[in-house]
Amino acid sequence: MNTQIIILAAGHGKRMQSELPKALTPLHGKPFISHLLETIKKSDIDQNPIIVVGQKREQIIDVLGQAYRYAVQEEQLGTGHAVMMTEHLKGDSKQTLVLYADHPLVSTDTIRNIINTHEKENAVLTMATAQVPDFHDWRSTFLSFGRFVRDEEGNISRIVEAKDATEDEKAITEVNPAYMCFDTNWLWDHLHSLKNENNQKEYYLTDLVSLAFAEKQKIASVAIDPREALGVNTKEQLELIERI
Repeated sequence: MNTQIIILAAGHGKRMQSELPKALTPLHGKPFISHLLETIKKSDIDQNPIIVVGQKREQIIDVLGQAYRYAVQEEQLGTGHAVMMTEHLKGDSKQTLVLYADHPLVSTDTIRNIINTHEKENAVLTMATAQVPDFHDWRSTFLSFGRFVRDEEGNISRIVEAKDATEDEKAITEVNPAYMCFDTNWLWDHLHSLKNENNQKEYYLTDLVSLAFAEKQKIASVAIDPREALGVNTKEQLELIERI
């Protein structure tokens, strides 16, 4: 198999003020994760994605059934930690694409484009990027997103999470949807070297960007429509996605 897709779906949904795990929040009659799974199926990239589930995993498994492989993240210690929980399922795919259950608007074309660019560029890491003109109106939701930091030649050098960013970094308008495709061998060679030295004390998957840059590895990027980057953490963001 060329590509393994991992879906991070362990979010609690506390800010949604709901008893449901966030992945099961309904959007036009279907759970977030069902929208994403249908998109993945249409992309024909991976018909058997791994889903990382958390404390209310029984509810997710009841809804989705046994057609998927599940990994359990008992404690939410960050996106890097979530991917670590899939190690026993990783298999021998050439590349690994990480997506998010609470980002239901990513398109089939974007998934294919990330994979095709990754293969064509022979990259160790390929990322979707979203450029916004400002953070006004509906785009204010992107204030909480990580920012791309580029070097003088325009190469992606690192991602800074919003909670760790300086005021200058917060002014950067190229934001990180966090759709990331890795060379699988490189990913697993580096994943366990992640550290949680940040304000959240979490293991960020995005810290692998600076590791790849430091090694002078190829980092590719794919620009996407900012609407495809939208995630949901609050009821207000859900209302925005419903309108879009």
